[in-house]
Amino acid sequence: MRLASLTATTVTISTAISGHRKMFNTDQEVHDDKLIYIPFSDGYDNGFKSDTDDPKLYMSTFKQNCHKTLTTIVHSLAQLGRPVTCIVYAFLMSWAADVAREHNIPSVFFWNQPATVFSIYYHYFHGYKSLIMAHANDPEFTIHLPELPPLKIRELPTFLTVTDPGHLHFPILTSLCEGFEALDIEARASTLPKVLFNSFNALETFALASVNQMRTLTVGPLMPFLFAGAVEGVSTDLFKNDETDYMKWIDTKREGSVVYVSFGSLAVMKKVQMKEMIKGLKESGRPFLWVVRKDNREEGVLLEGGEEGIVVQWCSQLKVLSHRAVGCFVTHCGWNSTLESLVCGKPMVGVPQWSDQGTNAKLLEDVWGSGVTGKVDEEGLLKGEELKRCLELVMGEGEESMRIRRAAKLWKDKALDAVKEKGSSDVNLKAFLMSIN
Repeated sequence: MRLASLTATTVTISTAISGHRKMFNTDQEVHDDKLIYIPFSDGYDNGFKSDTDDPKLYMSTFKQNCHKTLTTIVHSLAQLGRPVTCIVYAFLMSWAADVAREHNIPSVFFWNQPATVFSIYYHYFHGYKSLIMAHANDPEFTIHLPELPPLKIRELPTFLTVTDPGHLHFPILTSLCEGFEALDIEARASTLPKVLFNSFNALETFALASVNQMRTLTVGPLMPFLFAGAVEGVSTDLFKNDETDYMKWIDTKREGSVVYVSFGSLAVMKKVQMKEMIKGLKESGRPFLWVVRKDNREEGVLLEGGEEGIVVQWCSQLKVLSHRAVGCFVTHCGWNSTLESLVCGKPMVGVPQWSDQGTNAKLLEDVWGSGVTGKVDEEGLLKGEELKRCLELVMGEGEESMRIRRAAKLWKDKALDAVKEKGSSDVNLKAFLMSIN
């Protein structure tokens, strides 16, 4: 959307049919001013069903199916007089770079996780794999990667500690390897910037220095409400907002008093963890808004907030985080959620689950200083008293609490500076557009 607002060139967004349906409720091509949405088939047009579909089979056929359908789209656009001049592809989609290379089309990798995580993967595949694999079962072992802060094994992306080829996540690590191999090929063959990050220079200067072998540009935070002239009318929510009028409820609360809790669109919380969350939230004595999807509501767990709490199935996260009454975000530390909280100036309590989330939690606490990470027990459970402790640390009146809130405000200002006219991300994105036009 940001690209479309900055260039006269038509931007075509192509996503799997199942994802396209969630945005538009149709399988057909959709035109929206300078944006065109064209779905492609990944072989699972009704979406991947985690309870019935075989993830290994999906990963093994995904590349073949998508390569074929994207090739068809490229040919069709050329026949319509709309030739593709650049392909920007995302995480786990290196097959798109293969299609681009086969058609002599420049390609660029868009990385929608922190540049730090990209740097970790880069060094894993360029000299550090053996060291990390050797200590994969020692969560406290510390790794020192070029220019990055020291990282314990438990703070690395979880895919890197998968050693069993039969593990559910092993195919993801294989796809990541293919992605970095594609980048190496492209980096040797072109002067075009090869990686775009949904981050900004001030946030991850050290990570950018860590991969100075690659051609990189930070162009974030990429959030439609930050940009004047951004294309409107397309929802980015994966689920419908809850009918509960939660915003009216938040309006009645004093500034900085509400705890907002959400663990994203994928995480599934066990019954025992839900009970501990309820305990911690209620014992904190602070009003809370908690998002619990309908498919994650365990029988036997009473999800009622009482007078000081409200539980909804889904909500407009940016709208909530932007509200004056919200004083803390309890989050799984997915990158989108982390970045949204930074942009809105809200301190966080991190409860990472998997993938890049442990790294993101490390950054928010030890590097950016805008939050804390909840400590789990031997079973991986965040106890209610630990949640209460973290909330007090972030929202209390002590010196450390004030420092965390000042840091959150600082990063909000820096994020807004990055995307404004002549800010670092604004300059980088315009430079990228000039390089492909």
